[in-house]
Amino acid sequence: MSDFLAALGLLLVIEGVIYACFPGMLRRMLEMMDQLPEQKVRYAGLAAAVAGITIVWLVRHQAAGL
Repeated sequence: MSDFLAALGLLLVIEGVIYACFPGMLRRMLEMMDQLPEQKVRYAGLAAAVAGITIVWLVRHQAAGL
């Protein structure tokens, strides 16, 4: 559970830095995303989730082997 909370905290830090440093870029990106079909947004979200799971698995697998 502590790993999950640490990951959630890191996510919030990264998101906060993006909002603070690049608000204009973020607004433009959201406007562009609004123009995309829902299915493309859904596939992009699924791809990001799979990439994240893969990275976590690889890091955990590598750490367990050491």
